[in-house]
Amino acid sequence: MNTQSRIRILLAALWWGSLTGLGFVVVPMLFTYMPSPAAAGAMAARLFTAQTWVGIACAMLLLLVSIKKDPLAQAVSAHPAIKFIVAGLLLAVLVEFGVAPRIVSARLDGGNLKLWHGLGSAMYLGQWLCAGLVLGRLSAQAGTFTAEAQSDAEAEK
Repeated sequence: MNTQSRIRILLAALWWGSLTGLGFVVVPMLFTYMPSPAAAGAMAARLFTAQTWVGIACAMLLLLVSIKKDPLAQAVSAHPAIKFIVAGLLLAVLVEFGVAPRIVSARLDGGNLKLWHGLGSAMYLGQWLCAGLVLGRLSAQAGTFTAEAQSDAEAEK
């Protein structure tokens, strides 16, 4: 497995792992152990903003590392994951700049908090699925390349 493949897998693992840790471990613990749901919600909002920037950075770096100068090489190596990288990136941006402000305003002016919170949660889950699919596809692709390299090495013996 070459260095670029390792970097892609590391970035995808960081993206998926940070989404998993925050969404399924940290935030539920905040609501369990913080003194009030309002305090937990405020802290969760800050953490989700930080997570958005981690997700944006990972997705952008994945796109940069996946771009190849040769169009044929790019089509062969990057296509299994590119659409999920872009989809996850778009979901992260939409949650942060489209849904999160509406959640804040719904809390302040009595808007439909349930709707916006549900939509944000669904989009977060969508981003988590995209990051997981990117990780799975890049790992499978690296495994294929490793298996091919091993069979080539054995054939040369």
